[in-house]
Amino acid sequence: MMKSIVSSKYLACLVGSIILNLLFIINIYVSGQWKLSWSSRAAIEAETVAAIYCSGHGRAYLDGLVVVGNKPVCDCNTCFTGPDCSQFIPHCTANADGGDPLFLEPFWMQHLASSALVVAGWHQMSYTYGDKSFFSEELAKVVRKVHASVGNAVSQNRFIIFGAGSTQVLSAAVFALSPENASSPAKVVTSVPYYPVDKQQTQYFSSQKFKYEGDAYRWKNRSDCSSTNMIEIVTSPNNPDGQLKKAIFHGPNVKAIYDHAYYWPHFTPIPAPSDEDVMVFTLSKLTGHAGTRLGWAVIKDETVFNRMTIHMQMNSMGVSKDAQLRAFKLLNAVLEEGTGIFDFAYQTMKSRWERLVQTVSLSNRFSLQENNPQYCTFYNKVRQLSPAYAWLKCEREEDKDCYAVLEAANIIGRQGNLFGAEDGYVRLSLVRTQDDFDILIERLHKLITEEAINNRGGW
Repeated sequence: MMKSIVSSKYLACLVGSIILNLLFIINIYVSGQWKLSWSSRAAIEAETVAAIYCSGHGRAYLDGLVVVGNKPVCDCNTCFTGPDCSQFIPHCTANADGGDPLFLEPFWMQHLASSALVVAGWHQMSYTYGDKSFFSEELAKVVRKVHASVGNAVSQNRFIIFGAGSTQVLSAAVFALSPENASSPAKVVTSVPYYPVDKQQTQYFSSQKFKYEGDAYRWKNRSDCSSTNMIEIVTSPNNPDGQLKKAIFHGPNVKAIYDHAYYWPHFTPIPAPSDEDVMVFTLSKLTGHAGTRLGWAVIKDETVFNRMTIHMQMNSMGVSKDAQLRAFKLLNAVLEEGTGIFDFAYQTMKSRWERLVQTVSLSNRFSLQENNPQYCTFYNKVRQLSPAYAWLKCEREEDKDCYAVLEAANIIGRQGNLFGAEDGYVRLSLVRTQDDFDILIERLHKLITEEAINNRGGW
């Protein structure tokens, strides 16, 4: 009898527990949707800030500047000001210097739900993940899916490592490929025009293991190169001119690092999947989220992977889990949208390039880099580059300092000598906001048309 009573009590408790859980589930799941609890405040804060009107020439951010009442204010684009960024600043300078890929901002404005992220305060507080790694294996899986979908890199059965942007990943690769006990440091080379950070970073971290030795072509015909440890950084597509490049050096003592930051179909034709030993990519030029600081390398050799991992551990104790989580969310959104982000980005960059070519062609004072069509496997057609940057050349003998010529016309670019080239070249960024690009074209058009008027007046 006693056992029966006890069993009945346990059964009653079990039934009561089930009913309470069912009521709890019903309470938080209303009309086919989950009823938000702890995340509702964060969602309200995010949507409130996103709804602040900035006239299309700026954005307000949850962590941006605030005024009285803790209300964030608009962060205005170049040449715009005022409480809602509606006031244009006449005669302002066109900023074509930096590589902020804000041209992708409108895409994410159209895909708010798939890219939004709410994170609990207790989320992933440990240094490592459950497998004791500093790198998210789930993020690595998504990266492989993206590469397979685009067809720009062989990533299956390869090792993947993450870093604080491609900058840290490139640094780790140079360390990992440097010989352990060589009598002299490995020579790190790049071919002109090269990405300035490759030179600057290598010189900054120069050690007994490696040393920056400048332009690769200076070493190509040297007789002692066959016995010298060489590390060649190959930026392809190249920054600044967008050209697809291949390594100059080959041999048992040569290691190549392929910087594929721009090897995506919105910047270049994809002739085939890249299958190099070390390939570096960045979230920045894929989704536009430069501030997330998330890059990765696809690596064939396990020893190289392990050495890069040790470098990351010593350098920064791994990579921000918040950055990896955001990348995970964004890359899943990319996959969910199919070709959406690439179509949007390609059409934007193609249109910008065509407008620039049309403007520059009005004068023989300037020229742009070659843009030879190639077959693109992603779009299954022959197409031109839609490059991230214009590699502008001042053609006149008297325009030796092209940067100064443009600066006088209220245009700021990046000097050619920073890329190892002559001062007659300037890099102009095409990836910034639409406002930045429109002002750049306006300033260039004004420079060219005023020159034509002055020339006619001289006749």
